[in-house]
Amino acid sequence: MKVCKFGGSSLADAAQVNKVIDIVLADPARRIVVVSAPGKRHSGDTKVTDLLIALAETALKGDNTDREFGEVAERYASMADALKLGDGIVKLIEDDLHGRLAQAKSLAPEEFMDLMKAAGEDNNAKLVAAAFEARGRKARYASPKDTGMVLKGSFGDATLDPESYARLSRAFSNFEGIVVYPGFFGYTREGKVATFPRGGSDITGSILAAAVCADVYENFTDVDSVYPCDPRIVEEVKNGDGIPTMTYREMRELAYAGFGVFNDDAVIPAVKARIPINIRNTNHPSAPGTMIQQSRRVVPGTVVGIASADGFCNIVVEKYLMNRQIGFGRRLLQVLEEAGISYEHMPSGVDSQCVVVKECYLPKENEHKILQALRRELEPDYVTIERDLTMVMVVGEGMCYTPGMLAKACLALASAGVSVSMVNQGSSEVSFMIAIRRQDRDPAVKALYRAFFS
Repeated sequence: MKVCKFGGSSLADAAQVNKVIDIVLADPARRIVVVSAPGKRHSGDTKVTDLLIALAETALKGDNTDREFGEVAERYASMADALKLGDGIVKLIEDDLHGRLAQAKSLAPEEFMDLMKAAGEDNNAKLVAAAFEARGRKARYASPKDTGMVLKGSFGDATLDPESYARLSRAFSNFEGIVVYPGFFGYTREGKVATFPRGGSDITGSILAAAVCADVYENFTDVDSVYPCDPRIVEEVKNGDGIPTMTYREMRELAYAGFGVFNDDAVIPAVKARIPINIRNTNHPSAPGTMIQQSRRVVPGTVVGIASADGFCNIVVEKYLMNRQIGFGRRLLQVLEEAGISYEHMPSGVDSQCVVVKECYLPKENEHKILQALRRELEPDYVTIERDLTMVMVVGEGMCYTPGMLAKACLALASAGVSVSMVNQGSSEVSFMIAIRRQDRDPAVKALYRAFFS
């Protein structure tokens, strides 16, 4: 059995929905279909989720919601009309939206916002199930509440209750035909709607794949495969082959550093269950896509991808004979912990310690306070914060035990006139990270691509 998830661009209009149905019917193993809310139909369009957020905000203000409601209802009505589903499904969706809006005054704002955002996926799943039925195929909509998708944590940033796996497994064991399941949300133990963070539908698909022990989790998007680097930076990548296979470790490293095709949080359930993940293109279903799995055949001395992410800063602490002070690193991190700041990397020298953090966790207005706390606690010879850094990751299982990989990267950057602020390599040797100035991002990625892929 395969679990397949389709993103918003794959379900933006009736034509895309028909493509999805054709893809699912082409393989009898595709039994569980996870859907997102309808996405943009064209560049100037608005996603249904964004329309729902605007509708919720208007309702919370107590203003008239007719215009915003009409925009949401029209999207579903136009799809239903083009798919020839009749007025029944449209009325069902409109009644559902009215019922949610009626709770604007009785719920906390964050709870109401989750309730409204979830309407995008929930109603799209009902519409897609009806579209399968209209094509003469046995299909049914499945509710996260009825199947046991129980979440915990805060609204808008919920996580799965681990006990849900057993409930989901039992629920799906009795289903026949095709099951259409809404992504992005679940229910708390109290029966309230709660949503996952960004990439929520990816997370839902991964959870279901793990729960039913699927053979493959297919994630359909709008690209043929995962490219070895960002095609917006290196245009010639589009003319070459994508990555046919990669390991879970490689995908995690690349997703961390900015690969936008897949949300790294969504990988976790499938990774733990050892379910292969196949990233494919709804608009080009014959393409094999990229397969992400536990292991792969590796050619020594090769890399699988180069990723880059902006928005980092580096806290640099220097003190003579630092290495003789027991607990120095712990006290440094304790200052950050008390300020509510998590760190990303922590390379060090004999008398220096660097802590890389995301700039969003350390805004400029808090910088003086953090520096004062570090001076008070550590009494350093020198402490500063370097901002506007980009982290470039070079990733590949083929780098393990291969000499000269980092030297090759540094030589390429030097030839391109890119100055390196910091280098960090994990013990697994599956990747190394290079910190550079933000303005050097594009030439750095281009130089590294030429060095490892030309």
